[in-house]
Amino acid sequence: MPKVTVIVPAYNAEQTIVAALASVQQQTLRDWEVIVIDDGSCDRTSELLSRIQEPRMQVHRYTNAGVSVARNRGIAHAQGEYLAFLDADDLWSADKLACQVAALEQHPDAGVAYSWTYFMNESATMIHAAPPVWFTGNVYAPLLVRNFLYSGSNALVRRDALELVGGFDATLTHGEDWELFVRLAQVVEFVVVPKPQVFYRQSPTSASAQVVLMEQRLLAVIDSVFAAVPSHLQSLKNQNLANLYQYLAGLHFTQVTSAEDIKQIGQKLQLAVRLHPKILLSRTTQRYFAKWLLMQLFSPDIAKKITHFGASYTIRTQG
Repeated sequence: MPKVTVIVPAYNAEQTIVAALASVQQQTLRDWEVIVIDDGSCDRTSELLSRIQEPRMQVHRYTNAGVSVARNRGIAHAQGEYLAFLDADDLWSADKLACQVAALEQHPDAGVAYSWTYFMNESATMIHAAPPVWFTGNVYAPLLVRNFLYSGSNALVRRDALELVGGFDATLTHGEDWELFVRLAQVVEFVVVPKPQVFYRQSPTSASAQVVLMEQRLLAVIDSVFAAVPSHLQSLKNQNLANLYQYLAGLHFTQVTSAEDIKQIGQKLQLAVRLHPKILLSRTTQRYFAKWLLMQLFSPDIAKKITHFGASYTIRTQG
């Protein structure tokens, strides 16, 4: 039985799948298996996978069913004591698995280990570290405020903890990782590895780039999650929504081309402040407001050059 099973869902991932799997092969912890779920790819993903010489890798091909189903299919094949998920466009540092396994073995009461995150653009030419977080132990309340793991490529989970909560919600296409983390936080403790080890890619084709659709579906996920939250924690919903609208404003910045886009940014930022006024104390919010004001005075391109913010990769995701 391998120590760790790495599950990689892949859909039309020909541009990134080889690099993602190379970051698994370069792990200093060697006792792992990797299960790739080819979720109905119609590009060269299958061909590229067939060229990789790796005896610890299994490839299973299915008709397209979405990332949550693909991850659950990987779980069904997994043999490892611990399970990790790596999206086909993300990367890990070489010590990611070793450090997270050590953290869980040093904290037997914890069921999930997570690390800090780097954000990177599509070509990995812009990399920026997310603000460090230190939540450990019972992290249920902090997770209700925001997804401080940032992506599904972060967590290492004990198999028995994952079996306890039942895997990913197969109906979700956005926020599915955050929803799972919330359920895990209800029953197990988390432990942090205080170093950036996850490279989270944001690109025009990623789920995070589909702003309007993302807003609709994340609002539905947030409503669903908070429907089961105890009454004394319901006040955290407005903070979560404020973080969501701050995040959506950040995504709009990366895609702004018109006056209407600039208007949308202002609306998202103002809504975030109305929901949770203290978000104005956030440096990210302050920078976004400054950039938004500059965009109303100058063209978006000039405003980007003035502020040097460009496509901000410190945005806080809901999943």
